[in-house]
Amino acid sequence: MTYEYQLRLSPQEAASEQNIKACIAREKAIDARTVKAVRVLKRSIDARQRAIFINLKVRVYINEQPQDDAYEHTIYNELPAGAPQVVVVGAGPGGLFAALRLIEGGVRPVVVERGKDVHGRKKDLAAITRTHKVDGESNYCFGEGGAGAYSDGKLYTRSKKRGSIAKILNVFCQHGASTDILADAHPHIGTDKLPRVIENMRNTILNCGGEVHFQTKMTGLLLRGDRVEGVEAVDLRDGRELEFRGPVILATGHSGRDVYRYLHDQGIDLEAKPLAMGVRLEHPAELIDRIQYHSKNGRGRYLPAAEYSFVTQVEGRGVYSFCMCPGGFVIPAATGPEQIVVNGMSPSNRGSRWSNSGMVVELHPDDIDPTLLPPGTHDSALCMMHYQERIEHDCWQQGNMRQNAPAQRMADFVNSRLSYDLPQSSYAPGLISSPLHFWLPQAISRRLQEGFKAFGRMSHGFLTNEAVLIAAETRTSSPVRILRHNDTLQHVRIEGLFPCGEGAGYAGGIVSAGVDGERCAQAAKEYLSCQRLSL
Repeated sequence: MTYEYQLRLSPQEAASEQNIKACIAREKAIDARTVKAVRVLKRSIDARQRAIFINLKVRVYINEQPQDDAYEHTIYNELPAGAPQVVVVGAGPGGLFAALRLIEGGVRPVVVERGKDVHGRKKDLAAITRTHKVDGESNYCFGEGGAGAYSDGKLYTRSKKRGSIAKILNVFCQHGASTDILADAHPHIGTDKLPRVIENMRNTILNCGGEVHFQTKMTGLLLRGDRVEGVEAVDLRDGRELEFRGPVILATGHSGRDVYRYLHDQGIDLEAKPLAMGVRLEHPAELIDRIQYHSKNGRGRYLPAAEYSFVTQVEGRGVYSFCMCPGGFVIPAATGPEQIVVNGMSPSNRGSRWSNSGMVVELHPDDIDPTLLPPGTHDSALCMMHYQERIEHDCWQQGNMRQNAPAQRMADFVNSRLSYDLPQSSYAPGLISSPLHFWLPQAISRRLQEGFKAFGRMSHGFLTNEAVLIAAETRTSSPVRILRHNDTLQHVRIEGLFPCGEGAGYAGGIVSAGVDGERCAQAAKEYLSCQRLSL
């Protein structure tokens, strides 16, 4: 017999299944010996008051054990000989979930990924800190798993209308993620565990008869009139030119600038989209714990590293925290030479000495100072991309033309003062003191200053010189939208081309990219069916 209960427990009571069983027995007047198992369905922390509570929704098994796994399985069958195929460009979450959904529909995915497999990327990531050089094809953004593989693995999304978020989370669990992600209000896999999950997803694709080609870079589309028939590519290991035939799901990620340039040059319809840019703000994790948990003792033994979320309006634009990483690290996320880009990540235990978050300003194309762009590009669909590039290059120059990130203490920034020294930081390549308030575009710096003042009023102790701003956080999402029909998800003009995920401007994180990948795969399958019927 099973029952479902809503519980409100102390952190210690919620810390183990045994404790939860005891609380259920006490509160519901149940013989504790009959409670054989408890499955947590939903879990969230209520830290609004000094007394912290854990809200749980649980399923209680009385005199029986669970007979099923804690997650729902998706069946992936081996593809039959002669199955139609779709080319999937990019092995980030959009591409991987598209490939898996194609297999469900009996279609062979041919995945083409410019970067290395998820484990092969590690050496190139380590080299950024050691040599201050970025491999343009293998870095924190390019490679199997995409930008999310080594930049945290957070699964929280506000995009709940376009597809099944539960399906995405269950597929992750089926491939090795903890079932905690099904229950937690802000699910998180962690950079130490996500690579193995991604590898398992790739193995499912291969075992079912799909293909995955690493270090294989798309160089162009195979076009016949206004129909795409595949992609041209090059093997980066030996220079061989390749072709892959079939409709194309284009899931190249938010940093595939060469793809945007190619599409723009080909006259394929794009538009500039609003984009948020700013800095990474890093505090000592202990300080954030004390502030958020209203205790001079911080989080104590039973609570996780604390999270925060801030948002305000300054001069008609949103200023907000983004991709908050409690107990995490700031990482170098550039994708080419003469750039500095920062991002955040957390291991699964969220156990570092620091907590960081993007602090960004909402920007529209009309906000951009034309003098900061290449001549004649202010009205271009690529104007926001050019703006990103300008800020990232300025950061590189401020960082002594290495991966030393320009930085400034938080209160000094707000008060327009130079920081004569900097606090210790998790950013491994190193920081260099720089007057961010002076050289960052005023559309960003002025709004950040006012936003930080507002956040300091909301949360006493948050605005402090113990915190450091690290520039620049520019890759919050795609600077471009590749236009597509809402009904078919195909490009507005090119038949058989399905722009997908975050790089196409239709997602904003791992889960929403996965959802969009599934939708594009279903649309591609329906397109193939229509093509066969017309023959």
